[in-house]
Amino acid sequence: MTTAALRLDGVSVGYSGTPVVTGVDLELRPGQRLALVGPNGAGKSTLIKSVLGLAEILDGSATVLGHTPARARALTGYVPQTGNLDPDFPVSVRQVVMMGRYRQLGWWRPARAADRAAVREALDRVGLADRADVRFGLLSGGQRQRVLLARAIAAQPKLLLLDEPFNGVDAVSQEAIVRVLRELSAGGTALVLSTHDLAVARDLADLVCLINGRQWAVGTPAETLTAKPLRQTYGRSAIDLADGRMVLVEP
Repeated sequence: MTTAALRLDGVSVGYSGTPVVTGVDLELRPGQRLALVGPNGAGKSTLIKSVLGLAEILDGSATVLGHTPARARALTGYVPQTGNLDPDFPVSVRQVVMMGRYRQLGWWRPARAADRAAVREALDRVGLADRADVRFGLLSGGQRQRVLLARAIAAQPKLLLLDEPFNGVDAVSQEAIVRVLRELSAGGTALVLSTHDLAVARDLADLVCLINGRQWAVGTPAETLTAKPLRQTYGRSAIDLADGRMVLVEP
C-alpha cells in the first residue's frame, strides 16, 4: 500500500497554544495536487508551516510521508509567499538555486557534480537556464518566484509546499510555474499550494480544502467550489453570483 504524502486527522494548528485553523481532515496521495483556498488571514500559511514543523499542531495528528512533520522536512520542498532573500544581496541565480542542495551537501562541503547537475536541471525546468549568472535582485518578480521554485525542486522533494505562488507573478511566469507543477505531479511529487484564486484551484488542483479559521469543505473542485461551501468559507457578503459565475470579493 502506497504511503500517503500527507494525512491530517482532526488537526488544529497555531502558535503559542492559540489555534489559527481547526478541524482539518484530509489525505493527499503521491502525485496529487491540493489547493488550500480561503480569504486573506484564513490560516492557509499557518497550515502549510505546520506541515513543515514550523507551526504547532495543537490537536489531532499529522503524518508527512510516513513521518512526523519535523522528521519529514528533508523530504519536503517549500516555496514561500515572498522570498527571504534581500534583492540587493550580491548572489547569483545559480547560487540561490544551489541553496536547495544544502541538505544533501552540507554548508561546509563544495558542490559535487550531482549538485551542479541538479541546479542546471532545475533552472532549465523553470526556463531560466540562460539567467544562471545574473544577480538575483535584477530579475523581475515573476522570475524571482521561478528561481525560488527551482531552489525547492533542486532538492528533489517528494512533497512540495507553495504559499501563494502566483501573487505578483506575470502571465509568462505563471504559465511556466503551472507547467512545472504539472510535470512534478506527473512524476509522483505531491503538491500543496495556497491560493485565493478560484480559477487556479479549479484548473490545477485534484483536491481543494476550503479553510477560514477551520476546515469548511474538502473534495474535488467540482464538489467544493460551489455556492454553499464558498459562502460558508468566505461569508455571504463576500460572494457575488453573476451570469452563473462565482466571484469572490475580498473586503
